[in-house]
Amino acid sequence: MQLGMVITDECYLPQANGLLKAAVARGWNPLCFLTDTGVNLLADAEFVEYAHAHPERVTLCEHSVERYASGKFDLNALADVVVIGGQYQDAQLVRTCDKVLVF
Repeated sequence: MQLGMVITDECYLPQANGLLKAAVARGWNPLCFLTDTGVNLLADAEFVEYAHAHPERVTLCEHSVERYASGKFDLNALADVVVIGGQYQDAQLVRTCDKVLVF
């Protein structure tokens, strides 16, 4: 099962962390795309731990980072583990995943 998650708001952090843990426990390798204020999940230690454990499984909208995340986290420190992109990465996630959850 290829699970995709699109996170559009930082208020969904608890749901995202819980679903990512559950998916990994089932042996799945979920993909996650962060956009709008959802990019601020990268300010959370638990979410960043997931990103480090699963490099390039988290992608984000660079425009959203510029607009909503100023000073909230160090994107340069995450450059090796997250894919910095745009809506193309969102489209790839939707195309390649069996199921997509949008928060």
